[in-house]
Amino acid sequence: MEIYILRHGIAEEGKAGQADADRRLTPEGKDKLRRILSRARIAGVRPELILSSPYKRAMETAALAAEELEVKSPVLETTALAPMERPEAVWEEIRLHKDAAQLLLAGHEPQLSALVCYLIGARAGAVELKKGAIARVDAASLGPRPDGVLIWLLTAKLANS
Repeated sequence: MEIYILRHGIAEEGKAGQADADRRLTPEGKDKLRRILSRARIAGVRPELILSSPYKRAMETAALAAEELEVKSPVLETTALAPMERPEAVWEEIRLHKDAAQLLLAGHEPQLSALVCYLIGARAGAVELKKGAIARVDAASLGPRPDGVLIWLLTAKLANS
């Protein structure tokens, strides 16, 4: 399975009284995401399914990914991708969708960097996903413990050059 891990784009600053979950993407964040996703499409990213954190900025990121990558199935919200959830919970969610050849996950830091490290067996902190970055990890099997390989990591800086 090809697992694409997409960190949400630039989001608005939190306002007094506003829940963190309600923060939206900025216009700049949306523009940068479109460019990143355009490059990802050229690289062959065509997920059959997109899973997203229920937070607004992640759902907006997932919706942009569905549009840019021409994904027909609806985005599925999962609390496993909410900030601060453990990578093991995300792995269990991934395993539920074992029939997908390509799966895209949209979420937050520090969870997503920790997830990439967990999937490839690297030490915590060995990978960092900047806002809008997308990584491809290939998993040869979907057993109880992941044994993935990091294939590539695309940052906004590279996509916008």
